Amino acid sequence: QVQLVESGGGLVQAGGSLRLSCAASGSISSINRMGWYRQAPGKQRELVASITSGASTNYADSVKGRFTISRDNAKNTVYLQMNSLKPEDTAVYYCNALVVTLVGFTRNYWGQGTQVTVSS
Repeated sequence: QVQLVESGGGLVQAGGSLRLSCAASGSISSINRMGWYRQAPGKQRELVASITSGASTNYADSVKGRFTISRDNAKNTVYLQMNSLKPEDTAVYYCNALVVTLVGFTRNYWGQGTQVTVSS
């Protein structure tokens, strides 16, 4: 089993910053890709940013220049630094990891989600 535990969400005023963290634990051999998705009320879940084990990154156009994704491979942890937050960034943010387990399976795992609310 693999668990993803997120932290760092909360309430912030527009223009402020938050840093999300997601730590993976359990039967992990390696993690290929880690990422953050978000889902606002009434909308589909969308990719915010992703990062490979080689540190290649990908961002949604709406967050480019404001958000930065990073990871600590030794800790199986991914971070999302969010600056210049806007009310439209309000959503539940989910951590995602493509994990190679100790028994050799490659599976996609999700965290439980953390709420980010940006007030205007």
